Amino acid sequence: MRAFVLVGALAAGTALVGLPGTGAAAPVTGTPAAQVGATKPVKWGTCSAATLRGVPADQVKFYSCASYRVPIDHDNAALGTIDIALLKRAAKTPDKKIGSLFLNPGGPGGSGLRMPISASAYFQPQVLDRFDTVGFDPRGVGASNPLRCFTTAEDADEVFGAQTPVPLSRTEISNTLAAYRDYGQFCKNNAGSLLDHMSTKDVVRDLDLLRAAVGDQKLTFTGFSYGTLIGSTYANMYPKQTRAIVIDGNVDPALRTSDGVQYDRERARGFEISLDGFLKKCQQVGSKCAFSPGQPRAKFDELRDYLRQQPIALPDGGSFDINAFTGEVSGALYSPASFSGLAEDLQALYGLAHPAGAQTQSTRVELKTLRSGRTGRADVNPDSPYTSDDSYFGVNCSDKKITIKQEKVPAIAADWERESPTFGRYHAFSDVAGCPVWPVKKPDVYRGPWQVSTDTPVLVVGNFYDPATQYVFAQRMTKELGNARLLSVDAFGHCILGDALGVDKAAADYLIDLKVPASGQVFQPNVQPFDPPAAATKG
Repeated sequence: MRAFVLVGALAAGTALVGLPGTGAAAPVTGTPAAQVGATKPVKWGTCSAATLRGVPADQVKFYSCASYRVPIDHDNAALGTIDIALLKRAAKTPDKKIGSLFLNPGGPGGSGLRMPISASAYFQPQVLDRFDTVGFDPRGVGASNPLRCFTTAEDADEVFGAQTPVPLSRTEISNTLAAYRDYGQFCKNNAGSLLDHMSTKDVVRDLDLLRAAVGDQKLTFTGFSYGTLIGSTYANMYPKQTRAIVIDGNVDPALRTSDGVQYDRERARGFEISLDGFLKKCQQVGSKCAFSPGQPRAKFDELRDYLRQQPIALPDGGSFDINAFTGEVSGALYSPASFSGLAEDLQALYGLAHPAGAQTQSTRVELKTLRSGRTGRADVNPDSPYTSDDSYFGVNCSDKKITIKQEKVPAIAADWERESPTFGRYHAFSDVAGCPVWPVKKPDVYRGPWQVSTDTPVLVVGNFYDPATQYVFAQRMTKELGNARLLSVDAFGHCILGDALGVDKAAADYLIDLKVPASGQVFQPNVQPFDPPAAATKG
Protein backbone atom coordinates (compact mmCIF):
# COMPACT_ATOMS: atom_id res chain seq x y z
CA MET A 1 0.00 0.00 0.00
CA ARG A 2 1.11 3.49 -0.76
CA ALA A 3 1.99 5.72 2.15
CA PHE A 4 2.26 9.13 0.51
CA VAL A 5 3.04 10.97 3.67
CA LEU A 6 6.13 13.09 4.12
CA VAL A 7 6.80 15.17 7.19
CA GLY A 8 9.08 17.88 5.91
CA ALA A 9 10.64 20.79 7.58
CA LEU A 10 10.92 23.32 4.53
CA ALA A 11 10.58 29.14 2.94
CA ALA A 12 10.39 30.97 0.03
CA GLY A 13 12.27 33.04 -2.46
CA THR A 14 9.83 35.06 -4.54
CA ALA A 15 9.97 36.49 -8.02
CA LEU A 16 8.28 39.86 -8.37
CA VAL A 17 7.01 39.64 -11.91
CA GLY A 18 3.71 39.79 -13.75
CA LEU A 19 0.72 37.58 -12.90
CA PRO A 20 -1.03 35.17 -15.25
CA GLY A 21 -4.37 36.34 -16.50
CA THR A 22 -7.48 34.78 -15.00
CA GLY A 23 -11.12 34.67 -15.96
CA ALA A 24 -14.11 35.15 -13.70
CA ALA A 25 -16.69 32.38 -13.66
CA ALA A 26 -17.93 32.68 -10.07
CA PRO A 27 -18.63 29.39 -8.28
CA VAL A 28 -21.00 28.93 -5.37
CA THR A 29 -18.42 30.10 -2.81
CA GLY A 30 -17.80 33.38 -4.65
CA THR A 31 -14.16 32.62 -5.47
CA PRO A 32 -13.63 33.36 -9.19
CA ALA A 33 -12.66 30.34 -11.29
CA ALA A 34 -10.01 30.55 -13.98
CA GLN A 35 -11.21 30.32 -17.57
CA VAL A 36 -9.51 28.50 -20.40
CA GLY A 37 -8.39 31.06 -22.98
CA ALA A 38 -8.33 33.91 -20.50
CA THR A 39 -5.64 32.18 -18.45
CA LYS A 40 -2.02 32.19 -19.55
CA PRO A 41 -1.23 28.67 -20.84
CA VAL A 42 1.53 26.44 -19.49
CA LYS A 43 4.62 26.43 -21.71
CA TRP A 44 5.94 22.88 -21.62
CA GLY A 45 9.60 22.15 -22.26
CA THR A 46 12.23 19.52 -21.64
CA CYS A 47 12.89 18.13 -18.18
CA SER A 48 16.24 18.03 -16.45
CA ALA A 49 18.06 14.74 -16.17
CA ALA A 50 17.69 14.93 -12.39
CA THR A 51 13.92 15.27 -12.64
CA LEU A 52 13.69 12.26 -14.95
CA ARG A 53 16.16 10.07 -13.07
CA GLY A 54 15.21 6.44 -13.40
CA VAL A 55 13.13 6.95 -16.55
CA PRO A 56 14.21 4.59 -19.37
CA ALA A 57 15.77 6.40 -22.32
CA ASP A 58 13.01 5.29 -24.71
CA GLN A 59 10.36 6.77 -22.38
CA VAL A 60 11.86 10.25 -21.92
CA LYS A 61 10.00 11.52 -24.99
CA PHE A 62 6.69 11.22 -23.13
CA TYR A 63 7.71 13.69 -20.42
CA SER A 64 7.79 17.46 -20.35
CA CYS A 65 8.26 20.02 -17.60
CA ALA A 66 7.24 23.58 -16.87
CA SER A 67 7.22 26.32 -14.30
CA TYR A 68 4.00 28.25 -13.85
CA ARG A 69 3.79 31.63 -12.14
CA VAL A 70 1.07 32.23 -9.54
CA PRO A 71 0.46 35.08 -7.09
CA ILE A 72 1.64 34.70 -3.51
CA ASP A 73 -1.68 36.24 -2.47
CA HIS A 74 -4.48 35.64 -4.97
CA ASP A 75 -6.25 38.74 -3.65
CA ASN A 76 -3.25 41.06 -3.63
CA ALA A 77 -1.09 41.01 -6.75
CA ALA A 78 1.28 43.58 -5.25
CA LEU A 79 2.74 40.94 -2.94
CA GLY A 80 4.53 39.27 -5.84
CA THR A 81 4.62 35.79 -7.35
CA ILE A 82 6.08 32.33 -6.97
CA ASP A 83 6.66 29.57 -9.51
CA ILE A 84 4.97 26.15 -9.38
CA ALA A 85 7.01 23.27 -10.79
CA LEU A 86 5.13 20.86 -13.08
CA LEU A 87 5.86 17.55 -14.80
CA LYS A 88 3.60 15.95 -17.39
CA ARG A 89 3.55 12.45 -18.81
CA ALA A 90 1.66 12.51 -22.10
CA ALA A 91 -1.31 10.22 -22.64
CA LYS A 92 -0.33 7.06 -24.53
CA THR A 93 -3.26 7.43 -26.94
CA PRO A 94 -3.37 11.19 -27.57
CA ASP A 95 -6.14 10.90 -30.16
CA LYS A 96 -8.42 9.57 -27.39
CA LYS A 97 -7.16 11.86 -24.63
CA ILE A 98 -9.77 13.07 -22.15
CA GLY A 99 -7.64 15.72 -20.50
CA SER A 100 -5.17 16.05 -17.65
CA LEU A 101 -5.16 14.07 -14.41
CA PHE A 102 -3.57 16.13 -11.62
CA LEU A 103 -1.93 14.22 -8.76
CA ASN A 104 -1.03 15.03 -5.16
CA PRO A 105 0.72 12.60 -2.76
CA GLY A 106 -0.24 14.18 0.55
CA GLY A 107 1.85 15.42 3.42
CA PRO A 108 1.39 18.31 3.61
CA GLY A 109 4.85 18.79 2.23
CA GLY A 110 4.86 15.82 -0.15
CA SER A 111 6.51 16.47 -3.49
CA GLY A 112 4.14 15.52 -6.28
CA LEU A 113 6.40 16.58 -9.14
CA ARG A 114 7.59 13.10 -10.09
CA MET A 115 4.32 11.27 -9.44
CA PRO A 116 3.59 10.77 -13.17
CA ILE A 117 6.78 8.72 -13.43
CA SER A 118 5.38 6.11 -11.03
CA ALA A 119 1.71 6.51 -11.93
CA SER A 120 1.50 2.95 -13.28
CA ALA A 121 1.94 1.73 -9.69
CA TYR A 122 -1.49 3.00 -8.68
CA PHE A 123 -3.53 3.42 -11.88
CA GLN A 124 -4.77 0.90 -14.42
CA PRO A 125 -3.11 1.16 -17.86
CA GLN A 126 -6.23 2.52 -19.53
CA VAL A 127 -6.11 5.58 -17.27
CA LEU A 128 -2.60 6.41 -18.46
CA ASP A 129 -3.72 5.84 -22.05
CA ARG A 130 -6.44 8.49 -21.80
CA PHE A 131 -4.93 11.20 -19.59
CA ASP A 132 -1.90 13.39 -19.44
CA THR A 133 -0.80 12.78 -15.86
CA VAL A 134 0.41 15.98 -14.24
CA GLY A 135 2.48 16.15 -11.07
CA PHE A 136 3.32 19.36 -9.28
CA ASP A 137 4.99 20.56 -6.13
CA PRO A 138 2.47 22.69 -4.25
CA ARG A 139 3.54 26.17 -3.17
CA GLY A 140 6.30 26.10 -0.59
CA VAL A 141 7.23 22.49 -1.36
CA GLY A 142 10.27 21.05 -3.12
CA ALA A 143 10.89 22.82 -6.43
CA SER A 144 8.04 25.32 -5.97
CA ASN A 145 9.68 28.11 -3.97
CA PRO A 146 10.26 25.99 -0.85
CA LEU A 147 9.16 27.59 2.40
CA ARG A 148 12.36 27.82 4.44
CA CYS A 149 12.54 28.95 8.04
CA PHE A 150 16.30 28.48 8.39
CA THR A 151 19.28 29.82 6.50
CA THR A 152 21.71 27.15 7.71
CA ALA A 153 21.49 23.45 8.43
CA GLU A 154 23.17 24.09 11.77
CA ASP A 155 20.29 26.27 12.99
CA ALA A 156 17.73 23.68 11.89
CA ASP A 157 19.67 20.85 13.51
CA GLU A 158 19.85 22.75 16.77
CA VAL A 159 16.11 23.43 16.86
CA PHE A 160 14.94 20.00 15.75
CA GLY A 161 17.58 18.25 17.85
CA ALA A 162 16.12 19.84 20.98
CA GLN A 163 12.71 18.27 20.35
CA THR A 164 11.85 14.92 21.92
CA PRO A 165 9.10 12.98 20.05
CA VAL A 166 7.75 11.36 23.24
CA PRO A 167 8.86 13.71 26.03
CA LEU A 168 8.36 12.20 29.47
CA SER A 169 10.50 14.17 31.93
CA ARG A 170 9.94 17.82 32.82
CA THR A 171 13.20 18.69 31.11
CA GLU A 172 12.26 16.91 27.89
CA ILE A 173 8.84 18.56 27.88
CA SER A 174 10.26 22.02 28.59
CA ASN A 175 12.99 21.72 25.97
CA THR A 176 10.55 20.45 23.33
CA LEU A 177 8.10 23.30 23.86
CA ALA A 178 10.96 25.83 23.82
CA ALA A 179 12.26 24.34 20.58
CA TYR A 180 8.88 24.87 18.94
CA ARG A 181 8.94 28.50 20.09
CA ASP A 182 12.40 28.87 18.55
CA TYR A 183 11.10 27.24 15.37
CA GLY A 184 8.29 29.76 15.10
CA GLN A 185 10.70 32.64 15.63
CA PHE A 186 13.04 31.38 12.90
CA CYS A 187 10.07 31.16 10.55
CA LYS A 188 8.95 34.67 11.41
CA ASN A 189 12.45 35.98 10.75
CA ASN A 190 13.31 34.08 7.58
CA ALA A 191 10.33 32.62 5.72
CA GLY A 192 9.11 35.76 4.02
CA SER A 193 5.65 36.69 2.79
CA LEU A 194 4.80 33.19 1.55
CA LEU A 195 4.49 32.06 5.18
CA ASP A 196 1.13 33.86 5.45
CA HIS A 197 -0.20 32.17 2.31
CA MET A 198 0.32 28.44 2.79
CA SER A 199 -3.24 27.31 3.42
CA THR A 200 -4.97 24.60 1.41
CA LYS A 201 -7.22 27.32 0.02
CA ASP A 202 -4.14 28.97 -1.46
CA VAL A 203 -3.04 25.63 -2.96
CA VAL A 204 -6.51 25.03 -4.42
CA ARG A 205 -6.57 28.46 -6.06
CA ASP A 206 -3.19 27.61 -7.61
CA LEU A 207 -4.62 24.30 -8.80
CA ASP A 208 -7.56 26.01 -10.47
CA LEU A 209 -5.18 28.24 -12.40
CA LEU A 210 -3.18 25.17 -13.44
CA ARG A 211 -6.37 23.41 -14.54
CA ALA A 212 -7.24 26.26 -16.91
CA ALA A 213 -3.61 26.75 -17.93
CA VAL A 214 -3.37 23.19 -19.32
CA GLY A 215 -6.61 23.77 -21.24
CA ASP A 216 -9.09 21.76 -19.15
CA GLN A 217 -12.56 23.17 -18.59
CA LYS A 218 -12.99 20.88 -15.59
CA LEU A 219 -10.58 19.31 -13.12
CA THR A 220 -9.74 15.62 -12.93
CA PHE A 221 -7.73 14.94 -9.77
CA THR A 222 -6.46 12.17 -7.52
CA GLY A 223 -5.22 13.01 -4.04
CA PHE A 224 -3.80 10.82 -1.30
CA SER A 225 -3.87 11.53 2.45
CA TYR A 226 -3.61 15.33 2.91
CA GLY A 227 -4.31 15.49 -0.84
CA THR A 228 -7.89 14.51 0.04
CA LEU A 229 -8.26 17.92 1.69
CA ILE A 230 -7.08 19.54 -1.53
CA GLY A 231 -9.60 17.52 -3.53
CA SER A 232 -12.54 18.11 -1.20
CA THR A 233 -11.75 21.82 -0.90
CA TYR A 234 -11.58 22.16 -4.68
CA ALA A 235 -14.92 20.37 -5.09
CA ASN A 236 -16.55 22.88 -2.73
CA MET A 237 -14.82 26.01 -3.96
CA TYR A 238 -15.18 25.14 -7.64
CA PRO A 239 -18.03 22.63 -8.00
CA LYS A 240 -18.83 23.64 -11.59
CA GLN A 241 -15.18 23.16 -12.57
CA THR A 242 -15.06 19.66 -11.02
CA ARG A 243 -15.11 16.72 -13.44
CA ALA A 244 -13.88 13.74 -11.40
CA ILE A 245 -12.05 13.58 -8.07
CA VAL A 246 -10.66 10.44 -6.42
CA ILE A 247 -9.50 10.86 -2.81
CA ASP A 248 -7.75 8.00 -1.00
CA GLY A 249 -6.80 7.98 2.71
CA ASN A 250 -9.22 10.69 3.75
CA VAL A 251 -9.08 13.44 6.32
CA ASP A 252 -12.21 14.75 8.04
CA PRO A 253 -12.24 18.21 6.41
CA ALA A 254 -14.84 19.77 8.70
CA LEU A 255 -13.12 18.65 11.90
CA ARG A 256 -9.59 19.35 10.65
CA THR A 257 -10.41 22.96 9.79
CA SER A 258 -12.68 23.70 12.79
CA ASP A 259 -10.98 21.95 15.72
CA GLY A 260 -7.40 20.94 15.03
CA VAL A 261 -6.79 19.66 18.56
CA GLN A 262 -9.69 17.22 18.44
CA TYR A 263 -8.72 16.19 14.92
CA ASP A 264 -5.20 15.24 16.03
CA ARG A 265 -6.59 13.46 19.07
CA GLU A 266 -8.64 11.32 16.72
CA ARG A 267 -5.62 10.76 14.49
CA ALA A 268 -3.84 9.25 17.48
CA ARG A 269 -6.83 6.96 18.00
CA GLY A 270 -6.52 5.87 14.37
CA PHE A 271 -2.99 4.66 14.94
CA GLU A 272 -4.14 2.76 18.03
CA ILE A 273 -6.91 1.08 16.01
CA SER A 274 -4.40 0.08 13.34
CA LEU A 275 -1.91 -1.20 15.92
CA ASP A 276 -4.57 -3.27 17.65
CA GLY A 277 -5.57 -4.73 14.29
CA PHE A 278 -1.94 -5.59 13.54
CA LEU A 279 -1.51 -7.39 16.88
CA LYS A 280 -4.77 -9.31 16.46
CA LYS A 281 -3.79 -10.30 12.92
CA CYS A 282 -0.40 -11.42 14.22
CA GLN A 283 -2.05 -13.72 16.72
CA GLN A 284 -4.51 -14.96 14.11
CA VAL A 285 -1.87 -16.01 11.54
CA GLY A 286 0.27 -17.78 14.12
CA SER A 287 3.67 -18.88 12.88
CA LYS A 288 3.55 -16.45 9.93
CA CYS A 289 4.06 -13.69 12.50
CA ALA A 290 7.29 -13.83 14.51
CA PHE A 291 5.69 -11.93 17.39
CA SER A 292 2.79 -14.40 17.76
CA PRO A 293 4.13 -16.69 20.54
CA GLY A 294 2.27 -15.90 23.75
CA GLN A 295 -0.06 -12.88 23.71
CA PRO A 296 1.07 -10.23 21.18
CA ARG A 297 -1.03 -7.48 22.73
CA ALA A 298 0.28 -8.05 26.23
CA LYS A 299 3.85 -8.43 24.97
CA PHE A 300 3.65 -5.19 23.02
CA ASP A 301 2.28 -3.25 25.98
CA GLU A 302 4.97 -4.68 28.22
CA LEU A 303 7.67 -3.72 25.73
CA ARG A 304 6.34 -0.18 25.33
CA ASP A 305 6.11 0.31 29.09
CA TYR A 306 9.63 -1.08 29.53
CA LEU A 307 10.98 1.43 27.01
CA ARG A 308 9.27 4.28 28.83
CA GLN A 309 11.56 3.51 31.77
CA GLN A 310 14.86 2.83 29.96
CA PRO A 311 16.24 2.16 26.47
CA ILE A 312 17.18 -1.32 25.29
CA ALA A 313 20.88 -1.85 24.59
CA LEU A 314 21.50 -3.45 21.21
CA PRO A 315 24.33 -5.90 20.54
CA ASP A 316 25.85 -3.58 17.94
CA GLY A 317 26.46 -0.92 20.58
CA GLY A 318 23.42 1.18 19.75
CA SER A 319 20.31 1.64 21.82
CA PHE A 320 16.59 1.71 21.21
CA ASP A 321 14.42 4.09 23.21
CA ILE A 322 10.74 5.00 23.44
CA ASN A 323 11.15 7.77 20.85
CA ALA A 324 12.58 5.46 18.19
CA PHE A 325 10.09 2.74 19.12
CA THR A 326 7.01 4.96 18.79
CA GLY A 327 8.12 6.65 15.59
CA GLU A 328 9.18 3.48 13.86
CA VAL A 329 6.12 1.43 14.85
CA SER A 330 3.99 4.32 13.62
CA GLY A 331 5.84 4.34 10.30
CA ALA A 332 5.59 0.55 9.86
CA LEU A 333 1.81 0.68 10.20
CA TYR A 334 1.63 2.70 6.99
CA SER A 335 2.50 -0.34 4.89
CA PRO A 336 1.42 -3.98 5.43
CA ALA A 337 4.52 -5.04 3.51
CA SER A 338 6.42 -3.98 6.65
CA PHE A 339 4.38 -6.13 9.02
CA SER A 340 6.53 -9.26 8.89
CA GLY A 341 9.70 -7.28 9.52
CA LEU A 342 7.99 -5.30 12.28
CA ALA A 343 6.93 -8.53 13.98
CA GLU A 344 10.47 -9.92 13.82
CA ASP A 345 11.89 -6.73 15.30
CA LEU A 346 9.34 -6.63 18.10
CA GLN A 347 10.17 -10.21 18.98
CA ALA A 348 13.89 -9.43 18.94
CA LEU A 349 13.42 -6.41 21.21
CA TYR A 350 11.19 -8.41 23.50
CA GLY A 351 13.96 -10.99 23.77
CA LEU A 352 16.52 -8.33 24.60
CA ALA A 353 14.24 -7.01 27.32
CA HIS A 354 14.11 -10.57 28.76
CA PRO A 355 17.77 -11.64 28.43
CA ALA A 356 17.44 -14.69 30.69
CA GLY A 357 15.18 -16.35 28.13
CA ALA A 358 16.82 -15.10 24.96
CA GLN A 359 20.57 -14.86 25.49
CA THR A 360 21.47 -17.15 22.62
CA GLN A 361 19.64 -15.13 20.02
CA SER A 362 20.23 -11.63 21.36
CA THR A 363 23.80 -11.50 20.08
CA ARG A 364 22.55 -11.91 16.52
CA VAL A 365 19.80 -9.28 16.58
CA GLU A 366 19.53 -7.22 13.39
CA LEU A 367 16.52 -4.96 13.28
CA LYS A 368 14.84 -5.16 9.87
CA THR A 369 12.07 -2.60 10.10
CA LEU A 370 12.83 -0.66 13.28
CA ARG A 371 16.04 1.32 13.33
CA SER A 372 18.53 1.77 16.11
CA GLY A 373 17.85 4.92 18.11
CA ARG A 374 21.46 6.00 18.45
CA THR A 375 22.17 9.12 20.44
CA GLY A 376 24.35 11.97 19.29
CA ARG A 377 24.37 13.70 15.92
CA ALA A 378 26.83 14.13 13.12
CA ASP A 379 28.90 17.30 12.95
CA VAL A 380 27.25 19.97 10.83
CA ASN A 381 29.21 22.52 8.88
CA PRO A 382 28.01 25.89 10.21
CA ASP A 383 27.99 27.23 6.64
CA SER A 384 25.91 24.39 5.17
CA PRO A 385 22.73 25.78 3.61
CA TYR A 386 19.36 24.54 4.76
CA THR A 387 17.93 22.51 1.89
CA SER A 388 14.75 21.07 3.39
CA ASP A 389 11.48 22.97 3.70
CA ASP A 390 8.94 23.79 6.39
CA SER A 391 5.72 23.30 4.47
CA TYR A 392 4.35 20.64 6.85
CA PHE A 393 3.83 23.11 9.66
CA GLY A 394 3.28 25.93 7.19
CA VAL A 395 0.13 24.24 5.90
CA ASN A 396 -1.05 22.50 9.06
CA CYS A 397 -0.72 25.52 11.31
CA SER A 398 -2.65 27.56 8.75
CA ASP A 399 -5.47 25.07 8.13
CA LYS A 400 -6.01 23.59 11.56
CA LYS A 401 -7.91 25.81 13.95
CA ILE A 402 -5.82 25.46 17.13
CA THR A 403 -6.69 28.10 19.71
CA ILE A 404 -5.11 26.63 22.86
CA LYS A 405 -2.06 28.09 24.57
CA GLN A 406 1.12 26.07 24.24
CA GLU A 407 1.36 25.57 28.00
CA LYS A 408 -1.79 23.40 27.79
CA VAL A 409 -0.03 20.79 25.64
CA PRO A 410 1.50 18.70 28.48
CA ALA A 411 -1.92 18.24 30.09
CA ILE A 412 -3.43 17.41 26.69
CA ALA A 413 -0.69 14.85 26.09
CA ALA A 414 -1.35 13.18 29.44
CA ASP A 415 -5.08 13.06 28.67
CA TRP A 416 -4.57 11.58 25.20
CA GLU A 417 -2.11 9.05 26.56
CA ARG A 418 -4.78 7.53 28.76
CA GLU A 419 -6.95 6.67 25.75
CA SER A 420 -4.14 6.15 23.20
CA PRO A 421 -1.27 4.74 25.30
CA THR A 422 1.17 4.21 22.42
CA PHE A 423 0.53 7.25 20.24
CA GLY A 424 -1.36 9.85 22.30
CA ARG A 425 1.62 11.70 23.77
CA TYR A 426 3.51 11.38 20.49
CA HIS A 427 0.78 13.10 18.49
CA ALA A 428 0.14 15.80 21.06
CA PHE A 429 3.74 16.95 20.84
CA SER A 430 4.37 16.29 17.13
CA ASP A 431 1.08 17.68 15.76
CA VAL A 432 -0.26 20.20 18.28
CA ALA A 433 2.65 21.75 20.20
CA GLY A 434 4.05 23.83 17.33
CA CYS A 435 0.91 25.57 16.09
CA PRO A 436 0.07 27.72 19.15
CA VAL A 437 3.41 29.52 18.67
CA TRP A 438 3.37 29.58 14.86
CA PRO A 439 3.79 33.18 13.66
CA VAL A 440 0.83 33.17 11.24
CA LYS A 441 -2.19 34.52 13.12
CA LYS A 442 -4.83 35.21 10.44
CA PRO A 443 -4.42 32.75 7.55
CA ASP A 444 -6.95 32.72 4.73
CA VAL A 445 -8.47 29.26 5.19
CA TYR A 446 -11.44 27.51 3.60
CA ARG A 447 -13.54 26.13 6.47
CA GLY A 448 -16.71 25.24 4.56
CA PRO A 449 -19.39 24.87 3.51
CA TRP A 450 -18.53 21.26 2.60
CA GLN A 451 -21.86 20.11 1.20
CA VAL A 452 -21.72 21.93 -2.15
CA SER A 453 -22.85 19.45 -4.79
CA THR A 454 -20.77 18.49 -7.82
CA ASP A 455 -22.24 17.08 -11.04
CA THR A 456 -20.41 13.77 -10.55
CA PRO A 457 -19.94 12.25 -7.08
CA VAL A 458 -16.49 12.52 -5.55
CA LEU A 459 -15.02 9.02 -5.18
CA VAL A 460 -13.91 8.46 -1.55
CA VAL A 461 -11.67 5.47 -0.73
CA GLY A 462 -11.00 4.30 2.82
CA ASN A 463 -9.20 1.38 4.48
CA PHE A 464 -10.68 -0.17 7.61
CA TYR A 465 -7.30 -0.08 9.40
CA ASP A 466 -5.72 3.05 7.94
CA PRO A 467 -3.49 4.43 10.73
CA ALA A 468 -3.01 8.04 9.63
CA THR A 469 -6.56 8.70 8.43
CA GLN A 470 -8.82 6.29 10.23
CA TYR A 471 -11.78 4.76 8.40
CA VAL A 472 -14.35 6.90 10.19
CA PHE A 473 -12.77 9.93 8.50
CA ALA A 474 -13.64 8.44 5.10
CA GLN A 475 -17.20 7.88 6.29
CA ARG A 476 -17.42 11.47 7.49
CA MET A 477 -15.88 12.82 4.28
CA THR A 478 -18.57 11.00 2.31
CA LYS A 479 -21.35 12.43 4.48
CA GLU A 480 -19.93 15.95 4.59
CA LEU A 481 -19.52 16.31 0.82
CA GLY A 482 -22.60 17.28 -1.16
CA ASN A 483 -22.22 14.37 -3.59
CA ALA A 484 -19.84 11.48 -2.85
CA ARG A 485 -19.54 7.69 -3.06
CA LEU A 486 -17.54 5.61 -0.57
CA LEU A 487 -15.44 2.59 -1.52
CA SER A 488 -14.47 0.64 1.62
CA VAL A 489 -11.49 -1.70 1.75
CA ASP A 490 -10.90 -4.37 4.40
CA ALA A 491 -7.22 -3.52 4.46
CA PHE A 492 -4.36 -2.23 6.56
CA GLY A 493 -2.02 0.60 5.62
CA HIS A 494 -2.37 4.19 4.57
CA CYS A 495 -4.02 4.55 1.13
CA ILE A 496 -4.80 1.65 -1.20
CA LEU A 497 -4.84 2.65 -4.89
CA GLY A 498 -2.56 0.24 -6.74
CA ASP A 499 -2.95 -2.46 -4.10
CA ALA A 500 -6.60 -3.50 -4.46
CA LEU A 501 -7.54 -4.57 -7.97
CA GLY A 502 -11.28 -4.08 -7.47
CA VAL A 503 -10.77 -0.50 -6.33
CA ASP A 504 -8.31 0.17 -9.16
CA LYS A 505 -10.83 -1.01 -11.78
CA ALA A 506 -13.64 1.01 -10.21
CA ALA A 507 -11.42 4.10 -10.12
CA ALA A 508 -10.45 3.61 -13.77
CA ASP A 509 -14.10 3.37 -14.89
CA TYR A 510 -14.89 6.45 -12.84
CA LEU A 511 -12.00 8.56 -14.13
CA ILE A 512 -12.49 7.61 -17.78
CA ASP A 513 -16.25 7.18 -18.16
CA LEU A 514 -17.53 8.91 -15.01
CA LYS A 515 -19.11 5.60 -14.04
CA VAL A 516 -20.01 5.71 -10.36
CA PRO A 517 -19.52 2.37 -8.57
CA ALA A 518 -22.37 0.81 -6.63
CA SER A 519 -22.66 1.88 -3.02
CA GLY A 520 -21.98 -0.40 -0.07
CA GLN A 521 -19.11 -2.34 -1.64
CA VAL A 522 -16.26 -3.66 0.49
CA PHE A 523 -13.09 -4.58 -1.41
CA GLN A 524 -10.12 -6.74 -0.48
CA PRO A 525 -6.42 -5.91 -0.93
CA ASN A 526 -4.31 -7.85 -3.42
CA VAL A 527 -2.13 -9.21 -0.62
CA GLN A 528 -3.06 -9.96 2.98
CA PRO A 529 -0.66 -8.99 5.78
CA PHE A 530 2.03 -11.61 6.49
CA ASP A 531 1.43 -13.29 3.10
CA PRO A 532 4.32 -13.28 0.61
CA PRO A 533 4.07 -10.88 -2.37
CA ALA A 534 3.69 -13.88 -4.71
CA ALA A 535 0.17 -14.29 -3.34
CA ALA A 536 -0.91 -11.04 -4.99
CA THR A 537 -4.00 -11.02 -7.17
CA LYS A 538 -3.14 -10.54 -10.81
CA GLY A 539 -5.07 -8.09 -12.89
